[in-house]
Amino acid sequence: MEKETILGVDVSQATYDELAAQLLQDIEQKRKSFIVAINPEKIMKAQEDEGLRKLLNQADYQIPDGIGVILASKLKGGKIHERVTGIDMMLKLCEVAEKNDKRIFLYGAKPGIADEAKNKLQEMFPALQIAGTLHGYEKDPEVIATTINDAKPDILFVALGSPAQEKWIIANKDQLYPFVYQGVGGSFDVISGRIERAPERFQKLGLEWLYRLLKEPWRLKRQLVLPKFLLKAIVKK
Repeated sequence: MEKETILGVDVSQATYDELAAQLLQDIEQKRKSFIVAINPEKIMKAQEDEGLRKLLNQADYQIPDGIGVILASKLKGGKIHERVTGIDMMLKLCEVAEKNDKRIFLYGAKPGIADEAKNKLQEMFPALQIAGTLHGYEKDPEVIATTINDAKPDILFVALGSPAQEKWIIANKDQLYPFVYQGVGGSFDVISGRIERAPERFQKLGLEWLYRLLKEPWRLKRQLVLPKFLLKAIVKK
């Protein structure tokens, strides 16, 4: 799939449907795939952290999770026209898994949250095969690997926070059974209902960051990265 580079970080141009079709093909062909969400904050951190930049670029699919990435692409005449958010990509893969008899596994988050997310996903996708769950506080690598491999899932969602989840995927995927790996951050918390997601109108406008800022004003310092990112993208152009 075609990609473009924004300030040294690769970003996929594909839509949800295109990505889902390709990932299903990866499973059928038993090819390992790694999905990472890219937003302005990660790109800016990667400017000063070469290790992080290399980590992000190691992924097979870097999804444009953030309106700032779309704007930066437009500024440079790119072809990224829509956001592909981490949580919605996860839900799209659950939909594809349900329709194609593929199995998923939820690994990460605090004890109990993956199980709550599992119950919610089962309500949303009644025929979805959820092979298992494991919280992120399990520290024994052998227990983690054995639990996942014994369940034989096709897709593994990893919620350990970024970049810890991406580092874990890179370090472990070749020894694990699943074919598709996605780092999903706090998605289990949102799906379980522990954390409220922005209303749909904010999502459609790409303004989830504004909703979070209104709810949690302390995020202001973090959100200031967006204008800095766009300015840097313009200068780079």
